[in-house]
Amino acid sequence: AYDTFDGSPASKGKLQHDLWGMEDGETLSNQICQDRLDADLAAMHRYSGDVVSKKGYDWQALRDRIQKVGLRNSLLVAPMPTASTSQILGVNECFEPFSSNLYVRRVKAGEFILMNPHLLQDLTDQGLWTPAVRNQLMRDGGSVANIDCIPGRLKELYKTVWEIKMKDIIDMAADRGRFIDQSQSLNLFIADPTVDKLTAAHFYAWKKGLKTGMYYLRTKAAVNAIQYTVEKKQDSEKQEVEESLAGAQSMLPSQ
Repeated sequence: AYDTFDGSPASKGKLQHDLWGMEDGETLSNQICQDRLDADLAAMHRYSGDVVSKKGYDWQALRDRIQKVGLRNSLLVAPMPTASTSQILGVNECFEPFSSNLYVRRVKAGEFILMNPHLLQDLTDQGLWTPAVRNQLMRDGGSVANIDCIPGRLKELYKTVWEIKMKDIIDMAADRGRFIDQSQSLNLFIADPTVDKLTAAHFYAWKKGLKTGMYYLRTKAAVNAIQYTVEKKQDSEKQEVEESLAGAQSMLPSQ
């Protein structure tokens, strides 16, 4: 076991999800803190034991074994979105929503325009992957929100991170946090950040019990790059985009 295992919560059979919410209970037992904090703070992210036990895992057996033989490491889990690794594996960064459904991957070999493969598959299956849709997707920076022919269900499913409330991002981070003993690199995406918005986000994340309220703050440029037309067939940039997208489509599994 690691050097300071004795006396740790794990040595007493308390795992990360067992500790979730305990600090809130201790904080609210202080009358001064009660006057300053919402009365429902402790209940905001505390789950009943049944929620964990119903998942089918024998947590008690694990607790007993840990108490008997110890733990080699004091911390085990720390999810972190990493752009370089995700590029190598051809996936999106860890638990983050897509920042765009159409994006550029820059590697040593050059730049490659890629498409969200899940959206591409759904649009292809429904016969919606047309030149007009491709063009509007490029014009709208990878967002499907304003493409009329795409069903509402798909628009909800393929919202970019800029179209998702940061409150929901923080809520999902808190749901994961119960099973993360170190922390998670939680990035927030706010197009036009202000002191009020950041303060509200930090306090909300703190009330939810997150250890890391914000790792990076992602913002949008104040001025967008010039939007070149995509209607002209002879446009070389459009040709390059269409060739890249055609290559991505050819990699989809056959029906």
